[in-house]
Amino acid sequence: MIKARKAQIQAEKANAAKSDFLFNMSHDIRTPMNALLGYRELMKRELTDPKLLDYQEKMEQSGNLLLSIINNVLDMARIESGKVELDEDYVQIRDIYQGVYKIFQVEAEKKGIRLEMKYEVQHEHIICDETKNREVFLNLISNAVKYTASGGTVTIRITEIDCDREDCVRIQTQVIDTGIGMSEEFLPSLFEAFSRERNTTSGKVAGTGLGMPIIKKYVDMMGGSIEAESKLGEGSKFTVIMEYRIADKGYYEQVTDPSPDTEETDWISGKHVLLAEDNELNAEIAEFILEDMGLIVDRVEDGIQCVARIEQKPARTYDLILMDIQMPNMDGYKATQTIRRLADEKKACIPIIAMTANAFEEDRKKALAKGMDGHIAKPVDAEKLKKTILSALR
Repeated sequence: MIKARKAQIQAEKANAAKSDFLFNMSHDIRTPMNALLGYRELMKRELTDPKLLDYQEKMEQSGNLLLSIINNVLDMARIESGKVELDEDYVQIRDIYQGVYKIFQVEAEKKGIRLEMKYEVQHEHIICDETKNREVFLNLISNAVKYTASGGTVTIRITEIDCDREDCVRIQTQVIDTGIGMSEEFLPSLFEAFSRERNTTSGKVAGTGLGMPIIKKYVDMMGGSIEAESKLGEGSKFTVIMEYRIADKGYYEQVTDPSPDTEETDWISGKHVLLAEDNELNAEIAEFILEDMGLIVDRVEDGIQCVARIEQKPARTYDLILMDIQMPNMDGYKATQTIRRLADEKKACIPIIAMTANAFEEDRKKALAKGMDGHIAKPVDAEKLKKTILSALR
């Protein structure tokens, strides 16, 4: 019994060390990636030379590919360590598909590929893990576009099929392409980690061979199924069947304020933001993005300075705090908790958004648990940041 207990403790320590390594690795990679992709975006706005714009676009593609590869490696490692859990909430399923479709619409047009979506679903309001569902369909459609040549077609077919349970809906998603396809000999190993039919050199397409294994593990976690059909030179068809709980009407039959885009600037313009960020490069990028939205930005370099600034300035000097997490002297979590405990209620209730390279789902949950109002992962997506700020200000 003592030996078994010692072995269990040793295994738990090893697993905790692995998790710590993954979190630190994710943070340490994302911080410079935020600078690389951020400065690329700033440079793009200053360029007029067609040749330089072409170089910039290729840098953007390579940077996004590198980030995708990093994410795949880290996701696979976290899945293997048992650190990935389902995070279910209300979502309108159409939003997932339309969001993914829009991402690849421009890319498909550039390649001369016809991208079409056929949608036949009655029960759209469901409870599911939106992030993992989106990841599954992003990977499938990304591969279809990637491996289909100019003049080809990629079809996304979403159909509601019969379900035995009254409180659930079954949705079948098929992604069909006319691309290069796969050999029948390779198909049985398609969902095995690091398995690739063509290497980067011969296939001319970069990747890790982890996309399909991650998809399979996510689908299995959510109780669904995935099947692949393909022939070399004739294209591929992937069929995913998922069963979701139908959301109660209370989730979506609420009075909302669908403010049009023209009013968004009015909500943001002129608002004062306190940016807590210790990294000079990331601070410069963040300031540019925020000022481009019409915000007025002040910056501090750690949690102690952030708390001191809020204490010293009159209430409502700042409308919002954007808080990095890993900072010297006092981290973002501690700074947030200190602000939330201030005697002046107006200061204590200021909206605080984490803007951090701590990008895992656990990090988002921890940020909210520590009293923050939102979470933005680095590299920063300007549109996501804008929506999160709007939500917090409202």
